[in-house]
Amino acid sequence: MTMSGERAGEAREATDAATAREWDGLLAAAEPTEPRPLGELIERLRAGGQLIAIEGRVDGDAAPGAGSSAGGSDLTVRGVTYDSRHVLAESLFVAIRGGRSDGHDFVSAAAERGAVAAIVERAVPGLAVPQLVVADTRRALATAAAWWYGDPSRDLLVVGITGTDGKTTTSFLATAMLEAAGVSTGLSTTVGGKIGALRLANREHVTTPESPELQRLLRAMVLAGNSAAIVETTSHGLALSRVAEIDYDVAIFTNLSHEHLELHGTFEAYRDAKLSLFRGLGGAAGTTRGGGTTRGGDHGTAGGPYRPRAAVINVDDPAGPIFAAAARDAGASVIGYGESVGAEVRATAVAEGPRSMHFDVVTPRWSGSVELRLAGRFNVLNALAAVALGEVLELDPERIRTGLAAVSGVPGRMERIDRGQPFGVIVDYAHSPASLQIVLEVLAPLASSGGGGLIAVFGSAGERDVQKRPMMGRVAGERCRLVIVTDEDPRGEPSEAILNEIAAGAEAAGLVRGRGLHTIPDRRDAMDAAFAAARPGDVVLLAGKGHEQTIIMAGGAVPWDERSEAIQALARLGYSS
Repeated sequence: MTMSGERAGEAREATDAATAREWDGLLAAAEPTEPRPLGELIERLRAGGQLIAIEGRVDGDAAPGAGSSAGGSDLTVRGVTYDSRHVLAESLFVAIRGGRSDGHDFVSAAAERGAVAAIVERAVPGLAVPQLVVADTRRALATAAAWWYGDPSRDLLVVGITGTDGKTTTSFLATAMLEAAGVSTGLSTTVGGKIGALRLANREHVTTPESPELQRLLRAMVLAGNSAAIVETTSHGLALSRVAEIDYDVAIFTNLSHEHLELHGTFEAYRDAKLSLFRGLGGAAGTTRGGGTTRGGDHGTAGGPYRPRAAVINVDDPAGPIFAAAARDAGASVIGYGESVGAEVRATAVAEGPRSMHFDVVTPRWSGSVELRLAGRFNVLNALAAVALGEVLELDPERIRTGLAAVSGVPGRMERIDRGQPFGVIVDYAHSPASLQIVLEVLAPLASSGGGGLIAVFGSAGERDVQKRPMMGRVAGERCRLVIVTDEDPRGEPSEAILNEIAAGAEAAGLVRGRGLHTIPDRRDAMDAAFAAARPGDVVLLAGKGHEQTIIMAGGAVPWDERSEAIQALARLGYSS
């Protein structure tokens, strides 16, 4: 008995809705129910050198300055928020400055809604509640969030994964490996998260959430029985202090290339944001939460997982030595991975198939064959990063191999869409010049072996890095017989302007508009055009959206599922098997 496409879609939506309700319940359970003295937070801010002064009045008396220990000590707090719309009675409101608004403009509204105190960078005149003045409210928000949720990262083995590309796939591989080794592992990535055994797709266009949401997620993991957490750690999360109070045990560096200059301004600032994760390592290496030292198969004992302070570094990447030096300077141990001879965890004899690969690996403790059910040579490095993490934690080699082999795919990462059409269709999240180049170069042999060429459908996000747009156009123009530039997330930018900037790069590579190059703003129309133009043996790459469930337009988010849209577009051409 089969289910119609419409009914199957309804069943998936019902399942997704039930999972979302369960997920929200776990997060709700992680919210503390008892008030906490504001004085505790004041002392923590003061001890960290963040508190400048306390302005306003406390219990009818002038609030003392930063040098006093009494300011606000009689007040209690029942929540921490940076959104005045979410203020409840006895909340602490933190005024952060965003790209479009300044939280200081909403401090009075927060007080009217019931906030008992505010953390600010500049005191707001005429406010009836005390104001804790700090130099950086984003940094203070991270401190307040960690304090409110009871520093959950101290109860977890926390692995942070950073780099331009490969973070999400490496996160999935590392999680599967730890689970195979008996370590219950939570997950926070671009694609989605995991609390206990429950997984949920990411409902936002954000990888690293603001610090209160992230700290609540970590606390939910602890309550659900996770003993480790894999946290995809972006340059945004680092530069904006969202992860500032997370007690990282291991940091993994995947690679570094051009991205996110709309936030960082320069490549060097982008690199330094990622370096800060490694500069923050060090401390009491080799200890457990319980004070003992457990290793390898001892995971899950009362002491908790073995707590190294270590960095896992891609030594094949030119930036690898800089990240390794930062970790060593912080007092952390360093292990390198790659295909080069100097790597401590090294892949040899890589054998690629259309949907999987095998390679031999050599580590300081063992050597053997690894099976990977993922396509793309670049995934060898992602798998090696996980193997190197296994070395740091001294996991059983057989469990490492079992965990890696268990991952059959990552949503929106090199996803094949096969409905009986005579050409290939791949959905991938590639949205930087480097990742687009890597994916196209992986797909090129597949297309040529079938007597075809490459077709790329992609765009670039609005109100984001503009320098990468012509770079991506050139990358595609140099490798594809047909390039169709379309909307990704234009936001408030004129779509036509974005597409023209990308197209300029493709034209510089020799493509001519109206022949091998088209700009089609509507992504559905662009997909239809690509499939209609595809010849037998061609490979069509749908890049940039991957797992995401919306396209952000000037008027807000519009529902969009790249995989489903591709299936529907193929059906319109008669391919539905």
